[in-house]
Amino acid sequence: MSLDNQQQERRRPDRAALVIAALLMVVSLIIAWSTASHGAGANYARVGPTTFPYVIAVAFFGLSIWTFFEAWRGDFPEREKQEISPILWIVGGLAAQMLLLKTAGFSIATGLLFAATARAFGRGALWKTIPIGIVLAFVVWIIFAKGLQLSLPAGPLEHLLF
Repeated sequence: MSLDNQQQERRRPDRAALVIAALLMVVSLIIAWSTASHGAGANYARVGPTTFPYVIAVAFFGLSIWTFFEAWRGDFPEREKQEISPILWIVGGLAAQMLLLKTAGFSIATGLLFAATARAFGRGALWKTIPIGIVLAFVVWIIFAKGLQLSLPAGPLEHLLF
């Protein structure tokens, strides 16, 4: 009898996966609708600018159907408990980077993102990872802004040294 109970528990529909299946379906419909509403594009070729978005929409549609059936049968493995703290550190680092990019510049903003991500993964203290992140981001800024002549936001640090 306990074996039957375990099979019943395992065969229960996975609600989270059903939500993911519904979201995949919505994304596929949005991509198809958006592609169809943008007009014909280039009609002179069979494969034009609208072909690839339709392929992506069909792929998402197929994934949504597959996810739905797997969720309904309860075939997904049991998920581990989610830790919210690392997610908040990474989202906070991304928010800080977006807010500080124009005022503090690429190096400082990206250095803070690096430190927040390192903190999320449990690597090093902030007093150590912030300077390391700023130095690494500054090297990246030099390579892209000066070496490749690409436009990255410059802040006080970049203006001080260049």
